Amino acid sequence: MPRDTSIKSVLVIGSGPIVIGQACEFDYSGTQACRVLRAEGIRVILVNSNPATIMTDPEFADATYIEPITPEFIERIIAKERPDAILATLGGQTALNAAIGLYAAGTLERYGVKLIGADVDAIKRGENREIFRTIVEKIGGESARSVICHTMDEILEGVKILGYPVVVRPSFTMGGLGSGIAFDEVSLHQIAGAGLRHSPTSEVLLEESIIGWKEYELEVMRDATDNVVIVCSIENIDPMGVHTGDSITVAPALTLTDVEYQRLRDLSIAIIREVGVATGGCNIQFAVNPENGRIIVIEMNPRVSRSSALASKATGFPIAKIATKLAIGYTLDEIENDITKVTPASFEPTLDYVVVKAPRFAFEKFPDADPRLTTTMKSVGEAMAIGRSFPEALMKALRSLERKEAIFTFPPEISEQRVSSLLTQLGTPTEYRLQQVQQVLWAGISIEEVFSRTKIDPWFLTQIQLINDAARVIAQPGELTSELIRTAKQWGFSDAQIATLRSLSEDDVRKTRTHLGVRPVYKTVDTCAAEFEAFTPYYYSSYEEETEVKPRSKPAVIILGSGPNRIGQGIEFDYSCVHASFTLREAGYETIMINCNPETVSTDYDTSDRLYFEPLTLEDVLEIVHAESQAGPVLGVITQLGGQTPLGLAAGLKNAGVTILGTSPEAINLAEERGAFGDVLAAVGLTAPEFGMASSQMQAVEIAKRIGYPVLVRPSFVLGGRGMEIVYDDEALSSFISRATDITPDHPVLVDRFLDSAIEIDVDALYDGNELFLGGVMEHIEEAGIHSGDSACVLPAMTISDLQSQAIREATVKIAEGVGVRGLINIQFALAAEQLYVLEANPRASRTVPFVSKATGVPLAKAAARISVGVPIAQLHGDGTLPAFGDGVAKGVSVKEAVLPWNRFRRSDGRGVDAVLGPEMRSTGEVMGISSTFGASYAKSQISAFGSLPKSGSVFISLADKDKEAGASAASTLSSLGFRLFATVGTADFLDARGVRTARVRKASEGIGPYGEKTIVDLLNSGEINLVINTPVGRGTRADGWAIRTAAIQRSIPCITTTAGFNAAVAGIKVLQSGDLDVRPIQDWLKDV
Repeated sequence: MPRDTSIKSVLVIGSGPIVIGQACEFDYSGTQACRVLRAEGIRVILVNSNPATIMTDPEFADATYIEPITPEFIERIIAKERPDAILATLGGQTALNAAIGLYAAGTLERYGVKLIGADVDAIKRGENREIFRTIVEKIGGESARSVICHTMDEILEGVKILGYPVVVRPSFTMGGLGSGIAFDEVSLHQIAGAGLRHSPTSEVLLEESIIGWKEYELEVMRDATDNVVIVCSIENIDPMGVHTGDSITVAPALTLTDVEYQRLRDLSIAIIREVGVATGGCNIQFAVNPENGRIIVIEMNPRVSRSSALASKATGFPIAKIATKLAIGYTLDEIENDITKVTPASFEPTLDYVVVKAPRFAFEKFPDADPRLTTTMKSVGEAMAIGRSFPEALMKALRSLERKEAIFTFPPEISEQRVSSLLTQLGTPTEYRLQQVQQVLWAGISIEEVFSRTKIDPWFLTQIQLINDAARVIAQPGELTSELIRTAKQWGFSDAQIATLRSLSEDDVRKTRTHLGVRPVYKTVDTCAAEFEAFTPYYYSSYEEETEVKPRSKPAVIILGSGPNRIGQGIEFDYSCVHASFTLREAGYETIMINCNPETVSTDYDTSDRLYFEPLTLEDVLEIVHAESQAGPVLGVITQLGGQTPLGLAAGLKNAGVTILGTSPEAINLAEERGAFGDVLAAVGLTAPEFGMASSQMQAVEIAKRIGYPVLVRPSFVLGGRGMEIVYDDEALSSFISRATDITPDHPVLVDRFLDSAIEIDVDALYDGNELFLGGVMEHIEEAGIHSGDSACVLPAMTISDLQSQAIREATVKIAEGVGVRGLINIQFALAAEQLYVLEANPRASRTVPFVSKATGVPLAKAAARISVGVPIAQLHGDGTLPAFGDGVAKGVSVKEAVLPWNRFRRSDGRGVDAVLGPEMRSTGEVMGISSTFGASYAKSQISAFGSLPKSGSVFISLADKDKEAGASAASTLSSLGFRLFATVGTADFLDARGVRTARVRKASEGIGPYGEKTIVDLLNSGEINLVINTPVGRGTRADGWAIRTAAIQRSIPCITTTAGFNAAVAGIKVLQSGDLDVRPIQDWLKDV
């Protein structure tokens, strides 16, 4: 069937901010959709609130609405744009829920818009657990025994039928939010209560427990003429009980018998037909009982999912691209395979390699969170590796995570006590359980014993045992022969691991290996196991005979990506890498991308001329540089766009003789090493807050006494403020030093004077050694002390005078020149008592680059890439990359707000983790609001960040003494806007004295009053409060404040913890009450002069 010509315009619904359970895999799928639709001549309208994704750049759609993804806002967009169809299957659960909301509100019918990809009935059949169960039954499959419940009483009755342990799954949530396994009545109340709250339909499913069974997924596609292909099978190494997003997974499935695989395949095809996903991809999950082979269908996602991104990258089969073509009428046999150019998309991919995906967690950001892995997803990113065998792929995946704890180690001896402790821990799935398994097998514990405790399939345990056996051979004394090194490499050992086993340095091993001529070759991901020629150079390394890297004549630029997503280094850096690749390809260079993150646009096989899916370690990158240098001329490597990961490799690459393009490793070190940077500032007459460097606890206390408390302490060389704290006394400082010094043992701890209640400013600029282009000056809404990645910020800056702006520009020029920047630089300033302080400078792409680029219409990342290959800023002004003259100017008022994952984490006892912001970054993603006034932009940003401000109702206010004065006028305004105010005694007395009427409410610690008066926590739990303003007192979370904030988070009540945030919220509420929130595409904003 040819394309449906009745579709002239399509509204693509994006997935919004990066959250746990819904990361940038949807940015990747949505970007593909936009590119496909435009190539077909269809007008593309996009709604997505996320500024960090390349998808919301103006060139990817005809009309890009960076607006909240809610049915109300989307209806306004539909009314304005009148699309023929809506594509909602490529934006994750957010897009699906919005589409269902539009259908329920009658919007689709009212405007005559149809859903393509999957209709409402198909979505409901896949997502509604009861309907899905009947479908599974109808096609002859089996589901876990279950009971649907809508109240706690029904849940307690249901457990009587199913018994403990019982699985709790809420409907219509993503990443397993609100789900869990209850082992008794206490945990049932805790998990099912949260499940009822998180489900938009207040519906949860109780299921019999299948913990310990094997878990599989099949990625399936179907077209309008009922052709069905199985793109990929995926097997979880962790058994049932761990969310698939938190499990190490492998493709293709390795432990299924052919009979079992054919059964899963038949069930999948029958399910996709019966559910009625007429055009597109879906993901179906199964559990298999290892004892008797009983198969249970767990669930399906009637949309492109996280696993679809993995399956696409694992096979080279672009699921999102093909799903989009199917949605507009094509059939699988009409779509050409981009890689082979001769086979159609109806030709199922075949793999002659093994792919392993490993999750990356961020528990160190939430030290009081429960580290156990459950059915609620907690990982923040993932790495993928490709090898010719499972051990090779696994070892590469583990080193791709960039965590020394993730890599297998082989200690000369392990004490009995340690082994016994590890055996006890094995029963509970945690971030490093596989490493614990490897350690106990290394210590001689049997595979049977480990299987009985973990239920990890014995085949996988045997493979880990074989890795251990190989380590024993490598460790034996004697010469490092080429045969021994090659064998070690085929098992996946890195030079560093071989060096440790042989008590050598990594450098020695590398020199010996290259001297012996043992180097990797690069194989192609071709979808067809080398049956047809592959035309897209998408490579992975292996230690075999024949390389498939093709010669080339154009000079190449190698771009290092940012590795797995994590808090502090997310999709914003991938954005800059992709832009660099696009712009340098246009400029006539061959672009080569190295990255190991399957979720991103940078690892799409057509983003760059060549893609290497490899770990970002010095060894792996040097080998690729060597292979490419033999294939043709290499201009150099760009390390300043992918965040801290490539920056950390820059010096090692340069020492190995590799040309670093853009800012030099010496300049990077000058900005990052505090003492050296202090000298740069002193030389140009700029001021930094007083600081000292301490390598011992005593030294730190002496420095703090000299500077005066409060002080900000942190290890040097970190990204995302890891291990950073504001401390108010000697005791807190000593406690920090004892905890933090192992983060970077070679670097001392920094002690800075903390500027209380200063205004923080963020600047992104370009410098070419001669001229500066100021991209944007952002003002943080939260005062200094909140990590810049977690603070809301506004562009243009709202409270800065022209004189101050001039001083900021001059300081930026001096720093860029003093450091020696060639490309992007991000500088954080603080304004305190009219004095400008320099907090830090990062001579690289920052996480605000995409936001500034969208707010001003200037492609900063593209300009930076051009500067790094020697193009001066004057030329960029001339060719239209930068404005003809002057600096970047904000169009409208843009607000960036952080999205925080508090609702994903609980303490071990089930209570929430504290939702207080500080100098350690904890947000997973961000949203943007753009409008003509600050209030409207801020209100939009809060709606998008899942913390929509109320238009009316009750507000609870509790201010720390230092914040009372600053919060009084905002409280007064709220009262005049018709809100009822509640406050605890201290705040109520203060506000009463200033004529603001408040109702007094008891603290949680005071308990219920003698006449049954409720505490604030009771009011929150009963839904009587619509907004919480609670500023914490000093360091450490006082019990009352913590109880209030966690109760608010659990009930999804917006909770603001700074007075600056309070003032901004009041501005937003005023606009919401007036109903004055317009929608306008970014392309229109950027036309404004």
